[in-house]
Amino acid sequence: MGHKKLVKFAAIDTYKNVLQYPEGMRGEWNTFFNNNNPITLELACGRGEYSVNLGRQHRERNFIGIDIKGNRIYNGAKTALNEGLDNVAFLRAHIGQITNFFTTDEVSEIWIVFADPFLKKGKEKNRLTHFRFLHAYQQIMKAGGKINLKTDSKVLYDFTLETIAEQKCIIHENIADIYGQGKATGPLAIQTYYEGKHLADGRTIYYVCFSLPYASIELTGRFKDKSIMDDVEGETNDEAGEVEG
Repeated sequence: MGHKKLVKFAAIDTYKNVLQYPEGMRGEWNTFFNNNNPITLELACGRGEYSVNLGRQHRERNFIGIDIKGNRIYNGAKTALNEGLDNVAFLRAHIGQITNFFTTDEVSEIWIVFADPFLKKGKEKNRLTHFRFLHAYQQIMKAGGKINLKTDSKVLYDFTLETIAEQKCIIHENIADIYGQGKATGPLAIQTYYEGKHLADGRTIYYVCFSLPYASIELTGRFKDKSIMDDVEGETNDEAGEVEG
């Protein structure tokens, strides 16, 4: 492990806004934040740019960026501390274990921003909008809570739309080209460093916002009696997957 990573890992060990594989946090996040404000998760958050920016815009809400890569979490955690954003925290954990850290009705909204689309054949099960992940989200989200996907991958976008239809989810907004419809506004206007690079390369940015069905999403086939962690292969986003210079 490089010196820079070691320094960052040592730093987050001291950050009060970073929790690493914590025990006993299910149902305790409002105690952690010392308020009863709604909780939004950013999954595979990488540098946490969305968590930080949403935290700046909405001090009346709490935001938790989740990623397995501590050296990436460092960036967002440090910024949040420096700016006094006490409504922003970071959780170092596998997203496949998300139900170990949150309880029923504890989460109001989820953002999935430039997540790894897992393009190799047979790896679709690792996509964060695969129905087995939706099943997990349903265990922790409030009824009607929104899930937001923002991606430059048409494969992941199309896959998500297919999954939404199959699981009878409710679509609130579907934009096939965010920037093709004029200037982005609200949360969609938040632009991460790597999103800027994608746009410079001429890539289209897709967005869909949906909520889960009221009926339970059932695990079927080979996933019926299997934990996500039995074969999870990491839930990094484009940012987390980059090699830092």
